[in-house]
Amino acid sequence: MSANFHLSLPCKDLKTTEEFYSKILETPMGRTANNWIDLNLFGNQITFTKSGDFNFSFKNYRLGGQILPSFHFGIIVNIDDFGMLYARILKLDIEVSITTTFMKNSIGEHVSFFIKDPNDYMIEFKCFKDGSDVFKSQNKSTLNS
Repeated sequence: MSANFHLSLPCKDLKTTEEFYSKILETPMGRTANNWIDLNLFGNQITFTKSGDFNFSFKNYRLGGQILPSFHFGIIVNIDDFGMLYARILKLDIEVSITTTFMKNSIGEHVSFFIKDPNDYMIEFKCFKDGSDVFKSQNKSTLNS
């Protein structure tokens, strides 16, 4: 079965959140109300609900020598979209990580970059070397090398 996902997240400010996603990620708007907005994030519904300040302080984790944020969400795109998106975001005045290859020469090899939205959510954009590897598993001991 294939389906889109829905994710609902608290946000600090609806207008700032909408501006970021519409201008930086070119995300179309969906339904709105006084205290929430829906965004079409690459065909998936993200709902941001106005909540004011909040704190998601979680320890980061290590993958293949890289330190990653434990609390993040992301989008898997093809290599052409990945390159165009990364190039466009690099031209904007926002902080973006360098592209990094994870799990090199292993099942699940992928390249990723991260940006932070105005609510302090880390968003990962990734492209798998082999798209069929998205859910394949491998020996856990090889993941930390």
